[in-house]
Amino acid sequence: MNIFGVMDISGSALKAERVRAEVVASNMANAETTRTTEGGPYQRHHVVFQAQDGGTFQNSMVNQLSGGSSISSGTGFKNIYSGGVIGGLSGDVTAADPTPGGVEVTGVIADASKPLQRYDPSHPDAGPDGFVAYPDINPLTEMVDLMGATRSYGMNASAITAEKGMFNSSLDLLK
Repeated sequence: MNIFGVMDISGSALKAERVRAEVVASNMANAETTRTTEGGPYQRHHVVFQAQDGGTFQNSMVNQLSGGSSISSGTGFKNIYSGGVIGGLSGDVTAADPTPGGVEVTGVIADASKPLQRYDPSHPDAGPDGFVAYPDINPLTEMVDLMGATRSYGMNASAITAEKGMFNSSLDLLK
């Protein structure tokens, strides 16, 4: 990892969490949208994250741990914790290898859940039976998702601030 590796990783997370927060805001804004250009009610959207290096979190953990005899790639992330971790951190974790990567947004997918049906015969989008199809969006779920995005954004911003402080302290030592 180079000297700016932490900033690169945190920067990628800041971009990904910003997209996540935007999607949550869009979901909340369209919670009562009964008619879209595609037809039907608005569908909730989800953000899909992926490690930038194409690896999984499990592979990153396996690379960081020594004594990987009980942990092998492809056994499933659950097995890491159920089987316990044998060994400690391998070698120098500040060394160039292994280098964990950042995160990227690979897509925004629409939720496939069925719309909610509410009886409102006076609504212009009501069917012949008087029911209107509304998006299946729970404001509490959206708020929890937004809080998670906000917390993650804040943690990555703090990591960047901490690294900047380390750079400044190092430069002060060289004076």
